[in-house]
Amino acid sequence: MSRETLRLWDPLVRLCHWSFAGAFIANYFFTEEGDDWHNWIGYYAVACLVVRLVWGFVGSPAARWSDFWPTPARLVEHARALLTGRPYHRLGHSPIGGLVMILMMLLLLGLGVTGFLMQEVDYFWGEDLPLEIHAFFANTLLALVCVHLAAALYESIRLRENLPLSMITGKRRRLD
Repeated sequence: MSRETLRLWDPLVRLCHWSFAGAFIANYFFTEEGDDWHNWIGYYAVACLVVRLVWGFVGSPAARWSDFWPTPARLVEHARALLTGRPYHRLGHSPIGGLVMILMMLLLLGLGVTGFLMQEVDYFWGEDLPLEIHAFFANTLLALVCVHLAAALYESIRLRENLPLSMITGKRRRLD
């Protein structure tokens, strides 16, 4: 197995990834809904999301949506490999990993929209629905973050490669 590495994750992808992680941890565990810090961290996360969405069309090859979009065929192939214990090596996101990433980004967007709507309570005549949806999205995102972390550790062991480290350094081992 080759130990040669290549640069896979560009600095913008890594900045967005760690910005999402930091913003979510800060807002979920360390701020109160509605306080200024919570709001500004949420705005920052949504701004990063917009940048990342655009970068998916114009960015480096591994950052592009076309590289990892989870088509049904790709998802079935990846699921079969996992169920049969076959290795499934690819440099960028795996299909299931790509699906989880897209779901997490949609939840971040939903958090941004519902967070904004919660600030505009006059439009909803004091209804709690935006707050309830916001809380549901936050809790669902926490569950997906846990799945993401567990999968990164599982795949790191299974593939004998430190995948979390690649999101820090941007480097990944070349495929043989």
